[in-house]
Amino acid sequence: MSGEETIAAAGRALGTPVERARRVAGGDINDAWQLRLADGTEAFLKSRPGARDGEYELEAAGLEWLGDVAGGLPVPSVLGVVGEDGARGLVLEWVDEGRLDEAGEELLGSGLARIHAAGAPGFGALPPGAPDVALRFGGVELPAGGAAADPPWAEHYGARIEALAAEASDAGRLDARAAAAIATVVERISELAGPDEPPARVHGDLWSGNVLAAADGRPWLIDPAAHGAHREIDLAMLRLFGSVPARTLAAYEEVRPLAPGHEERVSLWQIQPLLVHAILFGGGYGAAAGRAAGRYA
Repeated sequence: MSGEETIAAAGRALGTPVERARRVAGGDINDAWQLRLADGTEAFLKSRPGARDGEYELEAAGLEWLGDVAGGLPVPSVLGVVGEDGARGLVLEWVDEGRLDEAGEELLGSGLARIHAAGAPGFGALPPGAPDVALRFGGVELPAGGAAADPPWAEHYGARIEALAAEASDAGRLDARAAAAIATVVERISELAGPDEPPARVHGDLWSGNVLAAADGRPWLIDPAAHGAHREIDLAMLRLFGSVPARTLAAYEEVRPLAPGHEERVSLWQIQPLLVHAILFGGGYGAAAGRAAGRYA
């Protein structure tokens, strides 16, 4: 379905015609538009051809779950989900962009700590009201989880990176040396993963581009893959493609101190997103996953 048809479908999903639409930056895999509705509302539409059933419903549930935490962080309100044949998408509140100020950097830390502390039913558990679909990053599926009787996080994470490494190897995007290093990490994961912690409510894909600085300097969370996981995985993802301000980490620890050894585990948790990127984009991500694993092999 064309962009014009998808935009018209968004208007039908909202019950309000779209008066104007313009393309905006929207990420690596989605098309994105700023919409002006007939009632004057500004909205954001993300969509792409071939999106899987339930994909945008899962994201909508994740946004609502992350936003439902007192003292947490703002998320865009879900205005509607487009679910017509050939047209799938998500319509969200429009947020004017700005720059994260010092107060915003502190709020990112304290708010994220409170979201993590809100917890989840199990490792891999999806948000309440989510459709019965697999947790995915782009088109990459993670092993299932979510029951209260799930194995400890170490075992759960080991299964994740083992499955992702196999997929990357099969696609020719992970060489034998990197695969061997990751296999060693899987064998040692119980001793590497640190103290046991209960499942945290995580964003799941928290690289810096998914922290939107609003015009008032506050951080908003966007584009989640929300689920139950170890809280350190969000913080490690924040550091993967950029630095995290010291005041963000300090504000986080004021609310919920991290366990001893957390700095030594940063590269451990980065193996997962590096493997996902290797599967999706190739390039040097497979080698980077191997180097991260090599720190513990």
